[in-house]
Amino acid sequence: MLRGCVSWRAAVPLALLQRVAVDITPVRASRDLRLLLGGELVTGMGTQAALVALPYQLYVETGSAFLTGLLGAVELLPLITMALLGGALADRSDRRKLLLADQAGLVAGATALAVLAFIGSPPIVLLYLLGALMAGFGAIQNVTAGAILPNLVEPGLLRQALALNYGLITLTQVIGPAVGGLLIALLGLGAAYTIDAVSCLAIIAAVWAMAPQPPRGVDLAAAEATRVLSSIAEGLRFVRGNSALMGSFAIDLLAMTFGMPRALFAVLSVSVYHTGASGTGLLYASVAAGATVAALTTGWLGRARRLGLIVIWAVVAWGVAIALAGLAGSLWIAAGCLALAGAADSVSAVCRSSINQTVTPDHLRGRMSSVFSLVVTSGPRLGDVESGSVASLTTTRFSVVSGGLACVAGVVVILFAFPALLRFDAEHDGVALAEEPAAA
Repeated sequence: MLRGCVSWRAAVPLALLQRVAVDITPVRASRDLRLLLGGELVTGMGTQAALVALPYQLYVETGSAFLTGLLGAVELLPLITMALLGGALADRSDRRKLLLADQAGLVAGATALAVLAFIGSPPIVLLYLLGALMAGFGAIQNVTAGAILPNLVEPGLLRQALALNYGLITLTQVIGPAVGGLLIALLGLGAAYTIDAVSCLAIIAAVWAMAPQPPRGVDLAAAEATRVLSSIAEGLRFVRGNSALMGSFAIDLLAMTFGMPRALFAVLSVSVYHTGASGTGLLYASVAAGATVAALTTGWLGRARRLGLIVIWAVVAWGVAIALAGLAGSLWIAAGCLALAGAADSVSAVCRSSINQTVTPDHLRGRMSSVFSLVVTSGPRLGDVESGSVASLTTTRFSVVSGGLACVAGVVVILFAFPALLRFDAEHDGVALAEEPAAA
């Protein structure tokens, strides 16, 4: 009797773990998915280390929260331009070759930043220009990889693959910033930029070994004959015509613009908590730590239908957690609040990605992914400008708290503007994947 009781008690946690843990079936089933995720994991570590280095370098050089936040505005134009261009190219050429070519630009930019850091005291304008270059090529990478992934798995495994992909990306955002902060503290800024340049070799090797990845159902010769601007316009019309898609983009842009105070992490660490580069790395890593734990426990999302409703509540939770982080009295309490915010954002991201991919045919996925990437990457940069500007006019804490509360209030506006997001049902509205042939 006792043995049976112990066995039952042991089975309950195991069953619960199986229900919430992310499903790794996609990586078992697809060699090319394993290659893509492995390459992104290693390269992402270096990218995140450099992400800490550039704003930290700007703040140390200038001592200005506004000039640090201005980096987001400088990066915005190349990000928009290259994301839209990358989406059009991804829908008219072999996506594998495009991803390989893009890495050359990322290696060049990271190498230039490393050289300047080792030389010492580079012109601020040059740092802005190189930051803009890295943002542009990074946008093409995100767009192309996003368009490739759905074709690497069977349609029934897409949501699990997206959750696993997001979990691994956020894992790099946990380890990368922490490593970046330590590298800066121990070896200087040049070491962080060097790691970024070398890490790009991982995704080059992985993508080189993958099978060709042309868009499905597309005559590439005819697509190449179409003007790039016309191709971009077609993709934008598709996005604009789908209310659920537009709602998923709008709510993420809202959350990142008002509720992502990452430009102030260095300011908080240096001037409020007096913890320097290591504290800056911890604040960056905290958001990603919460996101990683949440993403790797999204097994329950595989059975969820009302994905739009989940997105809405997740964004509300994000805004509340950010506001609480602004009120925190210590670095560790602030880090805990940011981890909760990251967990909410992770749930939102997996659901939004599932909505986006399931309503989009493959021949439009590059262009849809360009808009998705544009929103995901430009939102935080707009947030850099917003949080830095408000902090320069008021205080750092006020900027963080007001941004979180504005995010919560903005959700109501999104509900009225895009009601299809609230009504989205994965079983009835996710039809595009059913129309695509199964992955090989």
